[in-house]
Amino acid sequence: MARPDLLLISSIPTPLRAALAERYTLHEGDPPPGVRAMVGGGTARIDAALLDRLPALEIVALHGIGHDGVDLAALRARGVRLTLTPDVLTEDVADLAIALMLAVQRRVAANDALVRGGGWAAPLGRRASGRRIGIFGLGRIGHAIALRAAPFAGTLLYGARSEKPVPWRFVPDIAALAGASDVLILAAPGGEETRAIVDAAVLDRLGPQGVLVNVARGSLVDEDALIAALAEGRIAGAGLDVFANEPQVPAALRAMDQVVLAPHQGSATEEGRMQMRALVLANLDAHFAGRPLVTPLL
Repeated sequence: MARPDLLLISSIPTPLRAALAERYTLHEGDPPPGVRAMVGGGTARIDAALLDRLPALEIVALHGIGHDGVDLAALRARGVRLTLTPDVLTEDVADLAIALMLAVQRRVAANDALVRGGGWAAPLGRRASGRRIGIFGLGRIGHAIALRAAPFAGTLLYGARSEKPVPWRFVPDIAALAGASDVLILAAPGGEETRAIVDAAVLDRLGPQGVLVNVARGSLVDEDALIAALAEGRIAGAGLDVFANEPQVPAALRAMDQVVLAPHQGSATEEGRMQMRALVLANLDAHFAGRPLVTPLL
C-alpha cells in the first residue's frame, strides 16, 4: 500500500522527521497535488492560497500550540482537520518564564559573562522575591506560570479575556496590569487581537524598575518601542524567548546586558519534545486509521 504524501512546511526536529519518513512520503518546497497531510512548527504559515494548491489535503498536524499563522476559516471551509500538541509543553514553557524572570533580576547571564571574562565586581541585581508579578494570559501556560510565580510574589495579578476562579487579582486592561506590576510576564496567544499590545504606553506604565518577560509570541510586543524603553531606562530589563522576526534578533537587544535572550526554546526539553513528537504521530496515525484525533483543534 502506498504511503500517504506529507508536506513539511517548516523546520521540525530531526527525530520527528525521521519518524515521519518511516510512515509517509515526505515533501518540501513545491508540493505535489496529492499531499494528504501537512506537518509544521507552531510558527507555520497556512493560508487559503496554500490550501488551493493542495486539493487532497485532509489534516494539518502542528508540532506546537501556536497557530496564529493558520487561517482557521480556510481550513474549516475545506474540512481540513487541525491538531496541536497542548499540555505536554506547558510545564517547560512555564519553567523558562520563571528562569528568565530570575535571570534578568539577578543578572545571571551578564554576571556569567563577567566571570568568564576574568572579572568579579558586578553591579547589584534586584531582589526577585516580594515583587508584584503580573501575568498577561491565563490559559494553560499562564496558569502554570502563576503557580510557579506565586511563592516569589508579594502580589500576583493577571489579565485575561475574563475573570477566572483563581485566588489572584484580575486586571482586565494590560496597561493597568503593567502599572500594577514590577514584572510583566506575557503568556497570551498571538494574532491580530494581541499584535503589538505591549507598546510604548504599556512599557511606560511598567516603569523604570519594571521587567518584561515574553514566552508567548514576539508579535505581542512593539519591538522598536521595547528597544527604546530599554535604551532610555524607561524599563529595567527584559527576558525574551520570542521575537518579532525570528530567527533575526535586533543587534540592539543583543548588545544590552540588562536583557536575557533565548532562541524560542520554551518547549525545548528532551522530555517535552519527545511527548510533542508522540502527539504529532498519534494524531496522524489516528486520522489515517479512521480513529478519533487525540488533540484536535478543528
